Amino acid sequence: LRVNTLKDASGNNSVAMEYVSGGSAKAWVRFNASSGTPTANDSLNFSSFTDHAVGNHTISFSSSFDNANYAFLIGASVAGTDARVAYNTNDAPATGSFRIGTVNSSFSVTDATHSSAGFIGDLA
Repeated sequence: LRVNTLKDASGNNSVAMEYVSGGSAKAWVRFNASSGTPTANDSLNFSSFTDHAVGNHTISFSSSFDNANYAFLIGASVAGTDARVAYNTNDAPATGSFRIGTVNSSFSVTDATHSSAGFIGDLA
């Protein structure tokens, strides 16, 4: 099937294919790490976690990205408090995985209750 534009069933609400292929998340995961071991609540193109330590996890993809220059969106919260997610600068993004760290509002490393990560780019 080769198309330039997609429309809904009634022929309205069109979107160009460049936005569908280039602007859609190619991987995402919503997870809970409050028990110490991350558990995925829902996901797309996600295969597993590596739990390195408190608040330090690697997300592995089922299908790798074409290169490590994909965009990422990450966020988290800890039940009853504020949390921030920071990209772990010691590990550059890899085509098959992404490592994140979670800290609370006092910047102490913590496992977050509600975390999400989305990734946009070209798959290999």
